[in-house]
Amino acid sequence: MIRVFSGNQRVAALAVLGICLMTGLAFASVPLYRMFCQVTGFAGTTQRGLTAPGAVGGQIKVDFDANTNARLPWRFAPEQTSHTVAIGARTMAFFNATNRAAVPVTGTATFNVTPLHAGKYFTKIECFCFTQQTLKPGESIRMPVIYFVDPKILDDPDARDIDTITLSYTFYPVDSDKTAS
Repeated sequence: MIRVFSGNQRVAALAVLGICLMTGLAFASVPLYRMFCQVTGFAGTTQRGLTAPGAVGGQIKVDFDANTNARLPWRFAPEQTSHTVAIGARTMAFFNATNRAAVPVTGTATFNVTPLHAGKYFTKIECFCFTQQTLKPGESIRMPVIYFVDPKILDDPDARDIDTITLSYTFYPVDSDKTAS
């Protein structure tokens, strides 16, 4: 037997379906936004790669910026404030962090590059920002980032005149209550 919904039941069923769809979209929005930013370089989001293509000629200056959230008792800084790198060449930079607290502290780094439209050409092969970092009381760590500037930057009329890219990190404390669940 086929049951036909009345007008009010149909409206109620559509409302429940709409609520379910909107709830699902709300939960999916963060990963979808992250994927969009990684694909397009939107808002200075860098790319991830496995290998560098090799130097193609031309150089670009990369400045390094390091910050910590006020709730994170770490000292965090780049070893060098800038590098001049060959476009397409695999390059490594180091950042140092020290836990100034009397207890172990776990942090995670967010990152971006400026100018924002350079993000899609800045590719990280390896980075401390891909994982959480835990430092014991008073412990210091030297953390590498391996990267390259994609030669395609030279073909983009909006980006080929960029002479400096700033790679910026901010470390935040990891909320252990949220990660334990």
